[in-house]
Amino acid sequence: MEVIRATTAGFCMGVSLALKRLDEAIAQHNAEGRLLMLGPIIHNPSVLEHYKQLGVLCAGSLDEVRPGDTVVIRAHGIPRSVEDTLKARGARVVDATCPKVKAAQLAIARATKGGIPLWLFGEAEHPEVRGLVSYAEGDCCVFSDPAESRGVICNESQPVVFAAQTTQEKAVFQAIAEQLRQRCPKLHVLSTICDATSKRQAEARDIARQVQLMLVLGGFSSGNTRRLVDVARAEGAKALHVENLAELPLEELAGYDRIGLTAGASTPHAMIDEVQALLEGLSCPAPR
Repeated sequence: MEVIRATTAGFCMGVSLALKRLDEAIAQHNAEGRLLMLGPIIHNPSVLEHYKQLGVLCAGSLDEVRPGDTVVIRAHGIPRSVEDTLKARGARVVDATCPKVKAAQLAIARATKGGIPLWLFGEAEHPEVRGLVSYAEGDCCVFSDPAESRGVICNESQPVVFAAQTTQEKAVFQAIAEQLRQRCPKLHVLSTICDATSKRQAEARDIARQVQLMLVLGGFSSGNTRRLVDVARAEGAKALHVENLAELPLEELAGYDRIGLTAGASTPHAMIDEVQALLEGLSCPAPR
């Protein structure tokens, strides 16, 4: 079987830095207090299990944090009020927020200064989005479907800031921005989508045009991974999203002679290597 593997598949810069900071926190941790992640540091179950085995706890809420704990902020970032509360409780905070996300947070804070409203294209319940909107000084409107933007009420005399979750599709964001500009002459568009995300999606599109099936590897809760599935299907390719090796339908996959392989930004390269080797070892059925 031929496997066309995306060169962009696997850990992005933000994920690598977040895990490096977590590794440093583990190395520096002493017996006083606990070492916690406030929510999963990245969206990948195998990585989270690895850190669980190393004694890193995952707190689901602020209520679980005690004075003296070391708390690592996830790569997606957290709301400003949550970070302030952590410090007020006497926790030591290690900020592992992706630099691209942090830049988006600060850009939103600057652009909305004085109470300018924010419209944001993203998943309202995603942890990154909850963090982004917390930096806005004005009212916020979040929508995940481009069609929803047509229903947003615009006052032609009022400035509005338009931004996006960093892992959204740039072409879709730009199309929304263009139609909003026609109704909102004072629209200010922020470029908050990560370039690495755009390159990953572009490569997925290119590979999807060349293969019979696109295999996307990564956590089901990972927004950037789910969007890789979407862009592959938009090219007319069959796409399969799996979280780990155990979920691979090997008998079905053996029926293809060319498969595309990509992965989300939180997927370890070692896992991608294993999947590629497994696929290349499959024998296609002989023609009848």
